[in-house]
Amino acid sequence: MAQQLPPDPAALTGIVAFQNLPAEVLAWLSEHGQICRYTDGETVVRAGEPASHMLGVLAGGLQYYRPDNGRNEPVFRVEAGRVTGILPYSRLQISKGQGLVIGETTLYLLPRTEFPALEQVSPELVQRLVGIMSDRARDEVRAQERDDKLRALGKLSAGLAHELNNPAAAIARASDTLGAMLQEKPVLLKNLLLACPPAEVVATLLSAGVADAAPAPRSALARADAEDELADWLETQGCEDGYALAPSLLDAGHTAATLEPLVAPLAAPARPAALAWLESHLAVVRLTRDIREASQRISTLVGNVKAYSHMDRAGGREPLDVATGLDSTLNIFDYALRQKNVQLTRTYAPDVPPVLASAGQLNQVWTNLIDNAIDALPASGGTLAVHTVKQPGGVCVSIIDNGSGLTPEVLAHMFEPFYTTKPAGEGSGLGLDIARRIVQEHGGRLEAQSVPGRTEFSVWLPAAS
Repeated sequence: MAQQLPPDPAALTGIVAFQNLPAEVLAWLSEHGQICRYTDGETVVRAGEPASHMLGVLAGGLQYYRPDNGRNEPVFRVEAGRVTGILPYSRLQISKGQGLVIGETTLYLLPRTEFPALEQVSPELVQRLVGIMSDRARDEVRAQERDDKLRALGKLSAGLAHELNNPAAAIARASDTLGAMLQEKPVLLKNLLLACPPAEVVATLLSAGVADAAPAPRSALARADAEDELADWLETQGCEDGYALAPSLLDAGHTAATLEPLVAPLAAPARPAALAWLESHLAVVRLTRDIREASQRISTLVGNVKAYSHMDRAGGREPLDVATGLDSTLNIFDYALRQKNVQLTRTYAPDVPPVLASAGQLNQVWTNLIDNAIDALPASGGTLAVHTVKQPGGVCVSIIDNGSGLTPEVLAHMFEPFYTTKPAGEGSGLGLDIARRIVQEHGGRLEAQSVPGRTEFSVWLPAAS
């Protein structure tokens, strides 16, 4: 338990911000605050409770932690001589983290309610404290920007890993099957040649073997019926494994009606070898196509990441097409959108001018807004619309979701630093503040409007001159 110590104005000079203050100011601070001693591990600040005191560390230290998925992650440490807690003119109302003392610690505590009187007693000290708060806020914003980027990267990488795994697994499966089929092809070719087919029939089979036609879409029941029908016909041609040959032939668009003319010139004993060779050849063509499409999917995903992060660009500003940045960001969120079964609509005006911007910073804005919109959507059946419109002297980007909407109270404070409606540890309250600041640094503005079932964030950016 904390032990309250007698007032001691002289002890307060151990706090750097209090040094060289007039004696009457130190006396006032001693009278209106209190000095307390804590034992190692005691909790001084609790997450979710009102931020009610300025704290000066006279001896010992304070370690702050931030709740993160049920765990307390260390954030920063306050050594002796420094001030922490709530400071004059701070808008922080609720403590975001937990503060524990390190070793035996002595703290000076001044209630927030005394700040108006302190401003009258010592404007100089208030100015010093405001400077400390500004430095602290700037450092925290920078740290939060890094954390937000890492958090977004972690969220996006999870989806990206899933997206990459699918085509990679498809390539592995297809290559294994292709290797096995290539080992069988010499035997199938030998069987075909032993049947001594006429040259013109072989030429016809070759032309049918390079066909890459996709069959018309069928329901599962219709597909099963078609396979049964083709397998029955193959067995009438002497193919003992008709059900094994039917799927690949059907995938290539063949039916009994298309295969009948191909094998009609052949003697009955030669038909099974010809059909088996044709099926093998078509399967190889299909597997090759599957490997190509899967590898192209991987290349597309890598291209999306490269466009999103702009790995091959310098960090300066350049004329940019906002639609390109929006597309790369939406492509990165593709997995998250599919998880919630989100209906996505993109409407890009063709006459939108380029904007002079930093690609990485602008993509951070799109990431924050789209991520918030996805979080606000229901588990299934949500809609997300992304629009661009040409405006006099620039462009307007609108991101609209059909989530539950924002209350007028939230709208009034949502761009304030550290304001969040999420539980402690789940939101920093800086994402929208960072997004607005980036937009303002680019000469634009970020606004929001919301009613139940419709929330719209609008970003206005000036055109590149």
